[in-house]
Amino acid sequence: MKLLFTCVLTFGSLAGFGFAQQPSTSSQSSAPQAESATTAATTTQPATQAEKAKVYFYRYKQYAGSALSPSVYCDEAELARMENGRYFTAKLAPGKHTFRSNDKQSGAEVDLKPGQEYFLRVELVAGFMKGHGRLVAVVPEQARFELKAKNLKPLDADKVTDKEKVSIEQVTFGEEEKASK
Repeated sequence: MKLLFTCVLTFGSLAGFGFAQQPSTSSQSSAPQAESATTAATTTQPATQAEKAKVYFYRYKQYAGSALSPSVYCDEAELARMENGRYFTAKLAPGKHTFRSNDKQSGAEVDLKPGQEYFLRVELVAGFMKGHGRLVAVVPEQARFELKAKNLKPLDADKVTDKEKVSIEQVTFGEEEKASK
């Protein structure tokens, strides 16, 4: 039903622009309708790889808690279990997403934009019987530095739960800067 409404609205908007000349006040008022129709059409179709946002998750290599592998969730669906000194990338459709680890009291709700990059670090927090994971949002400049400087490795494939969204490919930041020097 929504798709039919979107098609009728889009066709009506295009027909109005193509066949009739309207005063500038009318065309300005119909512009938001055309924009909302376009937005509705893009939300009903799955996003292509270029339209998706990239969210990088990483964890420092530390001795304390090295045997723990806390889970990382997106919209309450497990993406992967984060190993010590590792990282992975999630390629997600634009829009609001909620991220958390084992600690349900902390997380991040992020409105992802197409083609943008976001960085979340998994930290271990001491608990009563064992530690648990907590996500911390990190500014891109700091995260890229930490990913390069800490010599982190891609996550092992057996730790990935959602193979459709998660990529464990090698990430290189700043390699193009070195090549140009």
